[in-house]
Amino acid sequence: MNIERIGVIGAGQMGNGIAHVCALAGYNVLLTDVKPEKVEAAFDIIAGNLSRQVARGKITDADKDRTLKNIQPAKSLDAFRDVDLAIEAATEDEKIKKQIFVELCPKLSKKAMIASNTSSISITRLASVTDRPERFIGLHFMNPVPLMQLVELIRGIATEDETFQTVNALVKRLGKTSANSEDFPAFIVNRILLPMINEAVYTLYEGVGTVEAIDTAMRLGANHPMGPLQLADFIGLDTCLSVMQVLYEGLADSKYRPCPLLVKYVEAGWLGQKTKRGFYDYRGEKPVPTR
Repeated sequence: MNIERIGVIGAGQMGNGIAHVCALAGYNVLLTDVKPEKVEAAFDIIAGNLSRQVARGKITDADKDRTLKNIQPAKSLDAFRDVDLAIEAATEDEKIKKQIFVELCPKLSKKAMIASNTSSISITRLASVTDRPERFIGLHFMNPVPLMQLVELIRGIATEDETFQTVNALVKRLGKTSANSEDFPAFIVNRILLPMINEAVYTLYEGVGTVEAIDTAMRLGANHPMGPLQLADFIGLDTCLSVMQVLYEGLADSKYRPCPLLVKYVEAGWLGQKTKRGFYDYRGEKPVPTR
């Protein structure tokens, strides 16, 4: 199987990053979203990120121009009839993802493959609503996609080896490294990372330390590049909560119970950087802890 044309569904932070790296590697990319304005915004974001790569000497101006020409907006999934691989990068909600796949499959050619960028949801369950579970795979990019080296590859119970090998070759062409995970809740990275973040929220909730103290402790005491609460804001508190709920429901272990404070922040709409408030308030010149 050969991949030349890729369709990306979802033009948010993950989707525009995936479109960026695929186009930079020479693939023709279609980018779509239920909100057309997000596709327009994604092109501006991609152009800005490419300019930063030029400034750092990572790519040339010619590379930037070629990459932008390789990405085309798509008004709907109807444009995906000629793609070799469709990558879903919608919000981390199983019902939404399944509905996308139900609508997508009739639009695709019979040989096209489907990948989900889910960070936690069962690949086997997602594949079950499609007409091609043998050509369905988990392709979990890390955020921010242009900078992060790792991609998790997750086979569902029906994923054929040819699909796995083809997508693994794609990851290599993107200049990234794959880590193969079994189809268990949250896979490898988030199975380890999100409980740590959840524990940091519990540490805040129980009054063991302030936001600033917890993040400083983990930056300087564990040599982490950013504190866990700052990282939670970067990921999105709604995404953090979704992953913890998948872990809690999928593994039935109380150690994965989402912290009530995390739930409260999400209910308040304080989702982190994308809403300007989370564990930090981003509305001023510098982020200020909210607790």
